[in-house]
Amino acid sequence: MNELDRSRLLILYSQMAIQYQVPLDRAFHALGDGTRRQMISMLASQGALSANELRAPFNVAQPTISKHLKVLEQAGLVRRQVEGRVHRFHLETAPLKEAEDWIGRHRSFWEGTLLRLEQFVTAPETDKET
Repeated sequence: MNELDRSRLLILYSQMAIQYQVPLDRAFHALGDGTRRQMISMLASQGALSANELRAPFNVAQPTISKHLKVLEQAGLVRRQVEGRVHRFHLETAPLKEAEDWIGRHRSFWEGTLLRLEQFVTAPETDKET
């Protein structure tokens, strides 16, 4: 493979990686807020809920809940269904599964790294010199 083909391949790979990361970044951003995590928990345990039902446990104005719901929608974590004047929100689990898979892949790496570090730290000094 010549240098030009190699460069093109690297650019293509980088673009694919960036496009793949955008939905995951949005999911982690959405999950980074306690209010949104609680809203997701409510949807998971109670099924589809209206915006007012999702707002009930919080001492916040409707526009604040609307902003949280917009973040969840942009991350693909909820789907809006309009029934007349009532907007009902449904949990979408695919982005949660993607986040879980990402965490799982990195957990095994970090657990292995931490185990090796622990073994190094607790090893006798004679083992560390080799």
